Amino acid sequence: MTHVEVAIVGAGFAGIGMAMSLQRAGIDDLVMLERAPSVGGTWRDNTYPGIACDVPSHLYGFAAHPNPSWSGTYARGDEIRSYLEDVVDAEGLRDRLRLGSAMRGARWDAAQEVWRLDTTSGPVTADALVLACGRLTEPAIPSLAGLETFTGPVFHSARWDHDAPLAGRRIGVVGTGASAIQIVPELARTAAHVTLFQRTPAWIVPRGGDVYSDADREDFAASPQALEALRADLYAEGEARFASRSGDSAAAAEAEAVARAHLASQVADPELRALLTPGYAFGCKRVLLSDEFYPAVASDAVTLVPSAVERIDGSTIVAADGSRHELDALVLATGFASTRQPYAELVVGEDAQTLAEHWSGGMTSFASTVVAGFPNLFVLNGPNASLGHSSSVLMIEEQAAYAARVLRRRSGGVLRVDPAAEQAYTDEIAQAAASTRWMTGGCRNWYVDERSGRLTLLWPGTVDAFRARLDRADGSEFLPEPALTPLVEGRTA
Repeated sequence: MTHVEVAIVGAGFAGIGMAMSLQRAGIDDLVMLERAPSVGGTWRDNTYPGIACDVPSHLYGFAAHPNPSWSGTYARGDEIRSYLEDVVDAEGLRDRLRLGSAMRGARWDAAQEVWRLDTTSGPVTADALVLACGRLTEPAIPSLAGLETFTGPVFHSARWDHDAPLAGRRIGVVGTGASAIQIVPELARTAAHVTLFQRTPAWIVPRGGDVYSDADREDFAASPQALEALRADLYAEGEARFASRSGDSAAAAEAEAVARAHLASQVADPELRALLTPGYAFGCKRVLLSDEFYPAVASDAVTLVPSAVERIDGSTIVAADGSRHELDALVLATGFASTRQPYAELVVGEDAQTLAEHWSGGMTSFASTVVAGFPNLFVLNGPNASLGHSSSVLMIEEQAAYAARVLRRRSGGVLRVDPAAEQAYTDEIAQAAASTRWMTGGCRNWYVDERSGRLTLLWPGTVDAFRARLDRADGSEFLPEPALTPLVEGRTA
C-alpha cells in the first residue's frame, strides 16, 4: 500500500502544472498517476494529420518554462508533447510518475480521513486527491444507425488509425470543428476524394503565423527578456479577444466582419459560401483559425454535405438530406464528452455520493476547483475552467497555485467546501454568463450543459478576472475545521 500526501490523476498540462505548484509550495510527498505509458494528455492522444495548437506557442506553455525552440507561431502537436516531457525532466518529476496506472476508483474514507484509490498498479491512499484528468479525453462517438456495418476503417480523430490505408481512398469526415478543419486539408492532399458532413458551420478567422528560423530561435534563447515580452504581448492580445468572443457588440461585429471577409476571399462560389456561413452569433461556438480549410472545401478534392449523417449501410453513408455517399473510410471528428466528465463516475465522496451524481445537473464547484461533499479534493480543468479566447494553460496555473496555497495551510485538517459557498459561486457564474453569446447566441455549443442549460465549461471572464477571483478566496469557502490555520499571507505562485 502506497500512502502520499497528494495523489494527482493525470500527467498532461494540468497534472504536471499541479505537481510543479506543489513542489514550489514545499509539498514533495506526491505521486502522479497516469493511465497511459507516457505523459502528454491531449497532445499524446491526438496524433491526426495536421494537428497543431491554435493558441500561440509562446503563450501555450508554463510561465516558468519558456521554450525558445518552438518551430513557429503555432506549435505542432508532437512539439507540445516533447515540451511536456522536457518539463517533467526539468522539474525532477520523473520519479513521481507512475505510468500505466489507471484510476479505477477513488473513495473518501471518513474514518481515516484519506482518499482510497484503486489503480491498475495497486492501491494508493492520499490525504488529498487532485483530478487533473482533462476535459477532452474521452471521444464522443455519435449514435449512428448502422455504424457497425461500415465496411472500411472507422475511427475517431482522437484515436487516429495510422495503419488505415487512406491514400487514394474515398474518405468521409463527420464534423466541422477544430479537429476537422485541420484534418480535411491534409486528407485532401492524398485521398481520392473527401466527403465532409457538416451539421453546423463554424466562424473561421485567418490563422496567419510565422515559421521561426534557426536565427529566430537562437535570438529567443539568447534573450529571455525578449521571450518574456513576447509572452506578455500575446497575453494582452488574448485578454483583448475576450470582448469579441463573449458578446461585446462592437468587438463582435468587427471580428465577424473579419471572418466574413476571410470566407469571401477564399470561397468564390456564392452557394458554397452560403453553406459555410453560420446562422448564429459570432462567438457562440468556438471560433476557429485556418487558412487552409476553405480552399480545401472549395476545391474539387472535397464535397461538402451540409447535413448530419442519418444512417450507414455498409459502405454507403446516408445523410439526413437524403443524399447517399459511397466511402472507403470514415473519420469521426465529433468532439469529446466534455460536460459529463467520465472520471466523475469513479469518485465517491461523503454520503456515498459519486461526483457524477453531484454533477447530475451540470458541473458545480467553488473557484472552479473544489467541490462540496468531496473533502480534500481538487479538480483542474473542470467546472468553468476553460477559455474561449486564450490559453487554457493560464487557467491551469491559477488553479494549481490556488490548490497548492490551500494545501500548504491545511495543517492536517480536512477541507470541506461549504455548500453555500459552492452555490454562491455557481450563481455568480450564471449571472456573469447570462448575457454572453455562449448563452444567447442562438447555437448549441459544448460549453453549456444540456441538462441544466448552464454554462459549465467556460469561465465567463478574462484570465485577469479569474486570478483576482481566486485571490479573494480567503479560506471562508471551507467549513470550520480546528486544524485549519488562518490565512495570513498572499498568493503563492
